[in-house]
Order: sequence, then structure tokens, then C-alpha cells
Amino acid sequence: MSKTPRVTKLDKKSLFETLERRFGGEFSKLGDIPHPSLLHDAQRAASRIARAIHNKECITLVGDYDVDGVTSTSICVLFFREIGYPLETIIPNRFRDGYGVSPKILERVDADLIFTVDNGITATEAADICKQRGIDLIITDHHTPSETLPDAYAIVNPKLDNCNYPFKDICGAQVAWLLLGLLKQELHVSVNMSQYLELLALAVVADVMPLIGINRAIVQAGLKQMMQSKRPSFVIIREFINKSRLTSEDIGFQIAPRLNAAGRLEDASIAMEFLIAKDEESAFKQFELLNKLNDLRKTTEADTTEIAILHVSPDDKIIVAYGEGWHEGVVGIIASRLVGQFGRPALVLSIEGERAKGSARSIGEVNIYELIKSQKHLLEKFGGHKMAAGLSLHVKDIEAFKKAINKEAQSLDPDDFIPKEEIIGEIESSSIDFELLEILERFEPYGEANPRPRFLAENAEVLGVKLFGADRSHSRISLRFSPHERQSHELLAFREVLSVPEDRKMTCSYTVNKNEFNGRTSIQLMIERIY
Repeated sequence: MSKTPRVTKLDKKSLFETLERRFGGEFSKLGDIPHPSLLHDAQRAASRIARAIHNKECITLVGDYDVDGVTSTSICVLFFREIGYPLETIIPNRFRDGYGVSPKILERVDADLIFTVDNGITATEAADICKQRGIDLIITDHHTPSETLPDAYAIVNPKLDNCNYPFKDICGAQVAWLLLGLLKQELHVSVNMSQYLELLALAVVADVMPLIGINRAIVQAGLKQMMQSKRPSFVIIREFINKSRLTSEDIGFQIAPRLNAAGRLEDASIAMEFLIAKDEESAFKQFELLNKLNDLRKTTEADTTEIAILHVSPDDKIIVAYGEGWHEGVVGIIASRLVGQFGRPALVLSIEGERAKGSARSIGEVNIYELIKSQKHLLEKFGGHKMAAGLSLHVKDIEAFKKAINKEAQSLDPDDFIPKEEIIGEIESSSIDFELLEILERFEPYGEANPRPRFLAENAEVLGVKLFGADRSHSRISLRFSPHERQSHELLAFREVLSVPEDRKMTCSYTVNKNEFNGRTSIQLMIERIY
């Protein structure tokens, strides 16, 4: 059990002021988005793509198989569809092609110009092949560059040392969208760039970008646009979520996993065809397929997680679990599950033949990318950022890698491993009402860098526990927050089977949410952690 955090007592006024401080007292607007030309090489890249269009050259786009990559690709496809210019599109298959623009992908490309979205910053070999073949390569990406950059015609990435774009934490879809904004100017065409805000919001949330500054403005506008959008994919999303208002959590927990399931288990083109569908019938067919793949993903992930848990060594600071035949598409989710269960960064590797490929997830302030990079001499490939990364290596090197990365982690500050719980405070039971809900809604969307406020209930009296759900795997707990209060509250704990403690006391953190069901709106309290 975790130690109970010390928190302050809050009323509605102090809660409002605390949340306001996260944004320095003011919110960014869409008008605050810095001009795309501030992105290093973006103008050069836009001019080259415009020249290719004027000269009727063959242009190929190479995307990525996660939600950000699929969304980036979809935005480009829709833009080129609108200007009436043919665009060859490739989203690499995770199993056949591997990640991003690669020598393997280039074998099936015959183009004058290739540009990437959400990948390419480490594609030095592919860049050399393009050079030899006389193909201009434009890389647009947002992942952390390594010391050696690919020898490409242009590299557009806010994380480059020589890039002056003031907001570094943007996703691949945003980089692509900004470049298309410059391309629109170069071509002197009339394309409404704000029509893609709903897709951008999807990518920003799914790629766990910080929901502050311009990211907050984009997601807020995008969520609003989703509710009116005539785009067939978003008509289907609205019907599926069935709420009067979409939130970032709906995207993060309901939509993104379904879109991701395509690339994880089969082919990301299924998700792209859903997003760019021209009619609702086509969109619905693709969405049905995404639902089936997501169900399969859940089963595969649960089965492998059980096995992976047995591989966890209690002495290791960094978990390294690996197995033959583990599904490559779910290792990232399994890594997240291990982080959640053991409170340590985790790497999960799938072995096929002599090669192991996998994903890493981190916790607290531990920079998993830098830890992996410290062992690059043992790796074939790696890439990513502070909280998540991907890597591949020879099976014979796994144990050496595991030992070395744990040795490297010994020098880290133990406080770096503490998860960012961020309990905002303790609020009076009588303050939990629709006015409180209105205050919380004012600071949405919630997510990375702007977490949904978590409140503490300390030594609350447990009046009763009921199990619910088809397999009775969820709990409904009735709590009285303090002895002098007559009012009690029901809190929900999903995927947890709880019972009444012997002393009938419970300390937990919880969130306050709006619940809409059968046309009725109510306040729903969700347990986050029990101490």
C-alpha cells in the first residue's frame, strides 16, 4: 500500500485558484499558434513539395502505425484530395515492414519526392539510399533526434537544436499540419486548415502531449468541432460515445485504443480508411473492424501480461521482461501495465528468431529514452522520448542489456521513481455538486501536464460495497467522508473487487466526473488509488 499523501483542505474558491495557476492565469487561443515558418526547414520543405506539384512529380508519403502517425497521414491525404493532386501513401506494417521510412519500405517506392510524417528522425540509412537514387527526402517528425541526423533534403522537427519554434512539445500531426499550412500559401490554394482541428485533437490526446499552451487550445477547439463535424468518421464516433459533449478522456480511453488496435494487431490502414471515409457506411464498416481488433487486443494483452508478471525480478530498478511469441503489437501496453503494478519503468520485448523488439514505458521523472541510449552499443535500433521508447536488439544481448541498464539506473535519484500522483487536496463532502462540476469543466481538457484533479478521502467510513458488471469485477463503494456529516457518496472502482475493511475505514484518491446515461446527467466519483 502507498503512503497517504499530505494534502491541503480546499473549498471551491481555492480549487479554482489552484487550477488557474497551472496556466499562469491565462489560456492560450488558436491565434497564439506560432507561425509555421518558425519551424526549421519548414519553408524549404513546403517550397520543394509545391515545386513537385507544379512539375507533376511523383510524391510518396510515409506515415506511422500509431494514432499520431495514422492521423498525420489522414490529414495529408485529405489535404491532397482537396487540392486534387495524387499522393502515394504508405503506412508501414509493424510486422512486415518495421518502423518508419526504411530500406525495406524504399524497395517498393518509385518516387521523385518522399516526405515522412511522425517518423524519420533516425532514418540515416534510408536517407542515404534516397540520395543514391536521386530522391529528395523530407522528414517531418517530433521524436528526439540522435547525434547523427539523416542526410535529407529537409528535416522539420521542433526538437532540433537549431529550431526556433517556441512550443517544442507538439505531436507529429501538428508538425504535418503546420507544414501543410505553408504549402497552402506556396500553392495559393483556398483550403480551410481549421477543418482538421478534430483530427489534430485526436492525435494530441492519443500521443499524450501536454495539454497546456497551444495544445490545450487545439484540443478544446477540436473537441467542440467533433460535436458538429459532418466527417463520416466523427459522426460514427459521436454515435458510439453517445454524450452531449466529448472530452479528452473519451478520446484517450475509448477512441485511441480502437484506432491503435489496427496497427498493433493487423494493419494501420484500417484506422486510416476509417478516418478518411467518404460516407458513413464505409466508416461504420471500418469502425466495426476496429472494435473487433480492440477486443482481440484486450484478450492478447491480458494473457501475455499474466506471463510477463512472472518475469519481474524484485531487485531490478528497471523491469526487463521478454518472451518468445509474445505479440509485438501489445508489448507497449504490457509495459504500461507492469509500470502500473510495480511502480517501476518497464521494457517488454517480443522474441522472434535471433531478434528481440519491444517497447518501454517510464514513471515519475525517469527518462527511459536516456537510459536506453546509454546502452546503444548493445542495440540495433532505438528511438522515442522521456516517457516511452522503442528498441530492437539481438537475443544474445538481452541479459547484458538488462544488467547494464539496471546498473545505470542505480545512479538515479530515488525520488525520480515516485509517480506523479498530484492529489490536489481534500474537499468537503457538501461541496461535491454541479457547481463544482462547472468549475472542473472550465479547466478541461484534462490529460498530460493538466491532470484531472484528484481529491483525497482520508479515513472515510465504508457504509457498504456492492459488486456489479457481467462478471461482478467492478465495485460500488458507499463512503461517509467524515463522522460529522450525514451525507454519503458512492464511488466506483472499475476492474477492482473490493470488500468492507475490518475497521470499516478507507483512504483513497478519487476524481469527480459528469455521467450521462439515458438522457440523465449525474455526478460520478471514480476511485483512483486506495492507500
